[in-house]
Amino acid sequence: MTTQIFMASTLYGTATLAAALDSGCFAPAGRRILLVSNNAATPETTPAVDAMPGFERLRSRFDDVVSWNEAVFPFHPGGWAPRVEDVPMWERYLRLLWNLGDDDVALAVESLQVHPALGVAQIFTDAPLTVYADGLMSYGPTRNKLDPLVGTRVERLLHLDLVPGLEPLLLTEFGVVPEVVATPAFTGVLAELAGTGGGLPEVTEPALLLGQYLSALDILSAEEEEDLHVRMLRGAVGLGHGRVVFKPHPTAPARFTRTLEEEAERLGVDLTVVDTPVLAEVLYQRMRPALVVGCFSTALLTASALYGLPVARVGTEILLDRLTPFENSNRVPVTIVDALLPDPSDGAAVAGGRGRMDTEALGDLVRAVGFAMQPRILPDLRPGAERYLATRLDDGTRRYFKKKRLTSLGLPGGVPSQLGFLPRNATVRKVARRARRLRRAVARR
Repeated sequence: MTTQIFMASTLYGTATLAAALDSGCFAPAGRRILLVSNNAATPETTPAVDAMPGFERLRSRFDDVVSWNEAVFPFHPGGWAPRVEDVPMWERYLRLLWNLGDDDVALAVESLQVHPALGVAQIFTDAPLTVYADGLMSYGPTRNKLDPLVGTRVERLLHLDLVPGLEPLLLTEFGVVPEVVATPAFTGVLAELAGTGGGLPEVTEPALLLGQYLSALDILSAEEEEDLHVRMLRGAVGLGHGRVVFKPHPTAPARFTRTLEEEAERLGVDLTVVDTPVLAEVLYQRMRPALVVGCFSTALLTASALYGLPVARVGTEILLDRLTPFENSNRVPVTIVDALLPDPSDGAAVAGGRGRMDTEALGDLVRAVGFAMQPRILPDLRPGAERYLATRLDDGTRRYFKKKRLTSLGLPGGVPSQLGFLPRNATVRKVARRARRLRRAVARR
């Protein structure tokens, strides 16, 4: 008998899995287990997926629900990995804990390149893998170089069609074929969740602001994130909206809300804060917003692509400059949102749903950015990146690249073309390393 184990850390991801099951993306199995992982910094104070409003509507797709946190306690799911010599012991332990017996196991996981998904894949060494993407990161390259013993077991990538026509780069180094989860199936699952979240405010057609808590990722300071929310509010007000709803990130501090409330009072705006942990898509169905404003949340694309709502993005230019290192996995999501969605200062573009570029141009840009992020993982993308940078790098696209990065890779747009050989010259690199060592030695004296 085959047991399918589906690993999920978010309600959005669980809804994606439910839609994939409803649309027949998975073969029949003797048993289906949902493996819940709470990856919050402090899982003890943050509700897991199976404790969130709406989960019970999705529960029927699975025979059992088990907890990864309980299985690896007292270790944190995101910081623990099985030692190679302990893998057989861990498999025996999990088979006993979850009553797997001698069943064949098939895994469906998200974010395979990091733990806890990677650890689960390493423990069940023979299990075929399906990777599912619950956001925009699937359009970017694999974050880390995967062990071939894991990567070659991936049979497909399931993803939502958030940017129609754009092909994911994730796991393409292993020849993994992307497969779209049917949009009607996903919106059907979300419709099941529309009635969840008791105590939600009864507001219709507001401007909805989406918080992401970027300061927790050290991308912005707390003060800068507060200012980002204020900019969202001002952008909505500038487009004529006097009724605004703010959906903060569930783990964001209350002071973010207080700052926004003070600004709303100053502007004379009716502001409502949603403190119930529900998906943004539930609010789309309940409130039917007249506008959705955010930074680079995946929910901006679901609002636009799946619900046809007007959207606007704020703050992406700061993030494009701040994200470090260049291969930061948020870079492609920020790039997509910045290029595809309008700024609220351009009212005509917001009303017409027009961004900076079309999907075809976006695909070329994403592949060029993807190569610059992970040249060793995706070397075949180099010729296309060189063509793109040689012909389309201008004031509008330069924001997506760093000159230092282009120089280090010997790409157009880095150092002047007549000096383009320098980054690849072994002698020049050796001299540069020696100079850096000498400078550090002098600084220590």
